[in-house]
Amino acid sequence: MKNPTDMVNAFIPGAVALSPQEDRMIARRRALMGPAYRLFYERPLQFDRGEGVWLYTPSGEAYLDAYNNVTSLGHCHPHVVGAITRQAARLATNTRYLHDSVLTYAEKLLATFPPELGHLMYTCTGSDANDLAVRIAQAHTGGTGIIVTETAYHGVTQAVAAFSPSLGANINLGAHVRTVPAPDSYRSPTGNVGAEFVMAVQGAIDDLRHHGVTPSILICDSLFSSDGVLSEQPGFLQGAVDAIHRAGGLYIADEVQPGFARTGQAMWGFQRHGVLPDIVTLGKPMGNGFPVAGVVVRPEVIEKFGRTARYFNTYGGNAVAAEAAMAVLEVIETEGLQENAKAVGAYLRAGVEDLATRHPAIGDVRGAGLFLGVEIVSDRAEKTADSQKASRIVNGLRDERVLISACGAQANILKIRPPLIFTGQNADFLIDALDRVLTAAG
Repeated sequence: MKNPTDMVNAFIPGAVALSPQEDRMIARRRALMGPAYRLFYERPLQFDRGEGVWLYTPSGEAYLDAYNNVTSLGHCHPHVVGAITRQAARLATNTRYLHDSVLTYAEKLLATFPPELGHLMYTCTGSDANDLAVRIAQAHTGGTGIIVTETAYHGVTQAVAAFSPSLGANINLGAHVRTVPAPDSYRSPTGNVGAEFVMAVQGAIDDLRHHGVTPSILICDSLFSSDGVLSEQPGFLQGAVDAIHRAGGLYIADEVQPGFARTGQAMWGFQRHGVLPDIVTLGKPMGNGFPVAGVVVRPEVIEKFGRTARYFNTYGGNAVAAEAAMAVLEVIETEGLQENAKAVGAYLRAGVEDLATRHPAIGDVRGAGLFLGVEIVSDRAEKTADSQKASRIVNGLRDERVLISACGAQANILKIRPPLIFTGQNADFLIDALDRVLTAAG
């Protein structure tokens, strides 16, 4: 069975005619890299340069990147590039030696969190961070049970893939994992997504116990990004966090997508809900493309793991990574990117909401800051998901030189997640292109 998201935003060999040069490159890629990789879009794109919000093909065609959460400050930000270059020319070594950069960055990063979250552990990727967070949580709780939402994505290591259902039906979830419906205010039967989510989480806790599994973790991304960018209503997470705490488990906030000022309302996505995580995991945006990630944790939660197991990661927290990460925080602060995410995000959302008054395919517009989810439907009254039209829109925007993706269980939600440096002019470019594509899609 194919993952429905693949059908929206992945190249399917033979589905469209390509140029001889494209066919040769794709064949070469498959021969060298094997069959497991996927390419974006019905017609794959080749880029050889990036600058700010733009990606450029070898022939110089510019594409507006409204999807990339990795280079969240924009491609090749000069302050980050400079920090990486200077440190790489001076020293690149690991955390088994004393080095000031890793300590100075940890101080600066931890100052952005509630004081209860007192330690930073360095990793290389978000998958790596979630893998470590699970080890810490299970050591602290003595349990193994994990609760996630039905289309969640948390990473690709063996342990983390076991609780990442968005990877598709061919990836088996662990026997210790329970999935719950994501808190979807658009399709909520009661209108109270908080209460519904609490009931679902409590049901998962009870089922784990019924099968002899001790609940250990509730992990979620506070914007439920892979489930469909489910941002409403702020505050609905508290009851579910209380439920896992009553069960003796921990709440892990996966901030890979909603963190680092993306919501505009706060530095961290969980802060929109007024909750305090036990562990926070960080990834892609931390180094603006340089492989650095981390786990922020309460001291009492890490105590047993630190006492009974040593942790070492050769590249996690190397001196170059620390300088890249420091540069990212400096840019967010000096360029006012949290405020920019709030202002430009509101402008972009208003523009898409205006399109919804003229295009009945838009069933709902939601999000926070520079992260929007746009529900594509065939019938507004019935809220019927239309993944085929979503596919036409995603690929139509690609032809308009605008890059977005799609998400959700039915793969019908446009996922718009531009760099934090996005401007009103960039938003207008996207809105105008989306208007044309929606008109063509009918």
